[in-house]
Amino acid sequence: MSAPNSSAPNDAVAAAQAAQNRLVPALFTCLKEGYTFKMLRSDLLAGLTVAIVALPLAMAMAVAAGASPDKGLVTAVVAGFFISALGGSRVQIGGPTGAFVVVIFDVISRYGLDGLIVASVMAGIILVIAGYARLGKLIRYIPYPVITGFTTGIAVTIASTQVKDFLGLQSDAPAPFLEKWMVYLTHLNETSVYALGIGLLALFLIIGCKKLSPKIPAYLLAIVVVSLLAYFAQLPVETIGSRFPNLPTGLPTPTLPELSLEEVRELIPSAFTIAFLAGIEALLSAVVADAMTGQRHSLNQELVGQGVANIASGFFGGLPATGAIARTATNIKSGGKTPMSGIFHALCLLVFLYTIMDILAYIPMAGLAAVLFLVAWGMSDVKHFIQIAKISPSDRTILFLTFALTVLVDLTVAIGVGVTFASLLFMRHMSKSVEIEPQMRLTEYDATDGEWVNQAATAGNAGNPIYAPKDFVVPKGVAAFQINGPLFFGVASELSDRLKNQLVMPRILILRMRYMPYLDASGEASIESIIETCHEHKTFIIFAGLRKQPRALLDKAGIAADKEAAFASDFGAALKMAQSLMADPNFVAKHQDSHQPR
Repeated sequence: MSAPNSSAPNDAVAAAQAAQNRLVPALFTCLKEGYTFKMLRSDLLAGLTVAIVALPLAMAMAVAAGASPDKGLVTAVVAGFFISALGGSRVQIGGPTGAFVVVIFDVISRYGLDGLIVASVMAGIILVIAGYARLGKLIRYIPYPVITGFTTGIAVTIASTQVKDFLGLQSDAPAPFLEKWMVYLTHLNETSVYALGIGLLALFLIIGCKKLSPKIPAYLLAIVVVSLLAYFAQLPVETIGSRFPNLPTGLPTPTLPELSLEEVRELIPSAFTIAFLAGIEALLSAVVADAMTGQRHSLNQELVGQGVANIASGFFGGLPATGAIARTATNIKSGGKTPMSGIFHALCLLVFLYTIMDILAYIPMAGLAAVLFLVAWGMSDVKHFIQIAKISPSDRTILFLTFALTVLVDLTVAIGVGVTFASLLFMRHMSKSVEIEPQMRLTEYDATDGEWVNQAATAGNAGNPIYAPKDFVVPKGVAAFQINGPLFFGVASELSDRLKNQLVMPRILILRMRYMPYLDASGEASIESIIETCHEHKTFIIFAGLRKQPRALLDKAGIAADKEAAFASDFGAALKMAQSLMADPNFVAKHQDSHQPR
C-alpha cells in the first residue's frame, strides 16, 4: 500500500490562497469556464428577486444619509454593476449600505453633494491601489471587537435618525446624538398618530413576512401596502414626494464637482474612512458568500472592483457603495450562480429608475423609517455584542470604547482609537507571553548511567535527581538564557535588564533563540546593549539556534562581524563551543568573571 500524500492538504491550502490573491474578475473566470442557458435563467431570476429587495433598501439608505432617494437607486445601479462585473466574488451584490450612513451624512452636511462625490472618488482610488498592492489581507487584522463596536454604533445612530420620521415629528433634530434625543423627548407631544400607525404597520408586515417565509420580499410588500393605505385613505403623512419634489428620472449625466484644494484636502480623512468601511464590509460579505457556496473569492480583486464601483458611482452623483451581506445572501438563496446575477440586478433597478419614479413619490417616510429600523437591528449584531462583552475585560473595553465613540463622537475617531487601543492591549498581552528563562546548570556527572545530575534541583525534589545528557551541560562560568516568543519593543528592555541585574557577569553568555520567531529594531537595539555590556565586562556571547528573520536582522546590523560574539546552529553546538573555550587557558585568562556594580 502506498503512503498517503501528505502534501495534498498543503497543496489545497496553497491553491486556495492563490485563488484569493488572483487579480482576475470573477466574471471573466465564470465566462471562461462556460456559461449555459440554464445558468442564464437562474441568474436572471435571482437578479430580479434581489432588485425587488434592493429597491426600498437603496432608497432608505439614501434618505438616512441625508440624500434624495434617487441617489440610492443610482448607486445600486452603477456601483452594483461594476462590483459584479469587476469584483472578485461570484455572487456579491453591491450597493449603498448602512455602514456609510454616518460618514455620508457628515460629508453632505459640511460639503454638500459635491464633497461627497469627491470623497467617493478618492475612496475608490484608495481601494484600487490597495487591491493592486495586495493589501486585502490587512483588513483581516482589524480586531473583531472594533468591527462589532462601530457596526453596532452605526446601527444605533441610524435608528436614532429615523425616530423623527417614524413619529412624524415636525421639529428639526440636530446631528449630535445626545442633543438629538433631547429634541425628541421634548417634542413627543407632537407625535403624529397617522405616521406612527404607518410605521408600526410596516414593522409588523416586515417581521411577519420574514417569519412566514424568507422568500417573501418583506420590505417591498410592506412599502407597497403602507403606500396604498396612505394614498387611498388620504392620510396626512409626509411622503417621499412631499419631501423631495420633482425627483429626477433615469441616470444623471456624469459630472465633475468644483471644490477648492483646501476642501479636497479636508475630505481625505472621510475618503479613507469610506475606503476602510467599503473594504471591511465587502470582504465580510464575500466571506459569508464563500461559506454559503463553497467558492473562494479573490480578496484583492474584490477591492479593485469596489474601488472602480465607487469611482463610477461618484461621477454619476451616487453614494459610496460596498458589498451588501443581506442582498448577497438573497442572491445565493434565489439561485444566483455567477456575477451575471448582480449585473441583472443592476439592470432591473435601472428599468425601475426610468419607469416608476412617479409612483415611488407616494411612499410614506414613516414606512422607510420602519425599514431602516430593521436594517439597523440587523446591523447591530446584538448576540455577538453581548458575547464579546462576556469574553474578557480587554475585549469588553475595546468594544464599549469603539461603540461609545461611534455614537457620541465620530466614526473616524472611533475606528482610529479602537484599533490603536486594541493594538496596545495586544502588545501588552504579547509582552506578558514572552519568557526569558535561565537554562539549568548541571554540575555533577553520574557515572552509573552516563548522565549529568542537577543537584540544585535534586535538593528540592525529594531526593529525585534530574538528569540531562552530558552534551547539554552548562559549564561553570557560563550563563544561558532561552527566549520564548518574539523579541519586540514591548519586551526588548527586559532581556538587557535581566542580564544587568546579575551580580556576577559570566565568562560566556549563551542566548538560546530557537523559540524566538521575530526580532524588531527595538529587540536588535536591546541585543546591541547586551553586547556592549558584555564587552565592558569581558564576556563572550554566543547566539544559538537563530531563525531566519532574526539572523538576517542581526547580520544587517553588523553583529555577525563582532569578534566577541559567535553564532551556533543550535544549543548543543553552543554548549560545545563554550566547553571548548573554557578549556582554553588563554581564553579563561582574558575573560575573568566580572562583578556587576550594585
